[in-house]
Amino acid sequence: MNEIMITVNFDDEKPTVSGRELHEALMVTTPYHKWFPRMCEYGFTEGRDFNLDKNVRVQNEGCRSVARELIDHRLTINMAKELCMIQRTEIGKRCREYFLEIERKWNSPDAILARALLIANHQLQLVKCENTKLLEENTEQAEKIKGMLPKASYYDYVLNAEGLMPISTIAKDYGKSAIWLNKWLHEQGIQYKQGRVWLLYQKYADMGYVKSKTFTVSDENGNPNAKLHFCWTQKGRLFIYELLKEHGILPLIERNGSET
Repeated sequence: MNEIMITVNFDDEKPTVSGRELHEALMVTTPYHKWFPRMCEYGFTEGRDFNLDKNVRVQNEGCRSVARELIDHRLTINMAKELCMIQRTEIGKRCREYFLEIERKWNSPDAILARALLIANHQLQLVKCENTKLLEENTEQAEKIKGMLPKASYYDYVLNAEGLMPISTIAKDYGKSAIWLNKWLHEQGIQYKQGRVWLLYQKYADMGYVKSKTFTVSDENGNPNAKLHFCWTQKGRLFIYELLKEHGILPLIERNGSET
């Protein structure tokens, strides 16, 4: 007798076989499209015992081959065993024994462990994919939050500073020169020049914006001379900031979002 060879599909959660392949192996003479509905009358239910499976097969018709869509079914091993018993034939008995052996191997400890490892590996891959997705989303969210944060405040920068500032240092905050800033303040009616010294107009003189320092230098004859120099306080620095801001001129720290 020929050995029973019916393909068992292990792609699903449970092994299944083709209804048409079993029909052929059992050597049933009734056409499959009539035989299978009759077998279902024994109480088999779609979705539990079998599922519809459409296959495109090539059949020979005379001298030409024709591709046809044939209705097939994926049967559980239990249903396949019962169909073998219903036939009451020797080949049916042999096919049933074949399926019993398939079940025995499927339910063996080694097979169960192998399936468990496959499931665990699949779950691990899903977790890795999910973690990667969450990491990407968190990175994207962090970038959005970063973009929503206010840029560095010039006020904070100034309030953290101490001491007096020469006009040249303040001008550098804007990428300008001391000559430009002195001229601009003069045009705004803030200060005027007396000799080589810039002085605030009386309106601003007592606001605490500047403080004077006296330096002693020697002339060409070695005689000491007192030189008066004005430096801006941090309060005065913020006063200049507000003035420039009203004219649309911002410090570099607020334009570029970083200190320069």
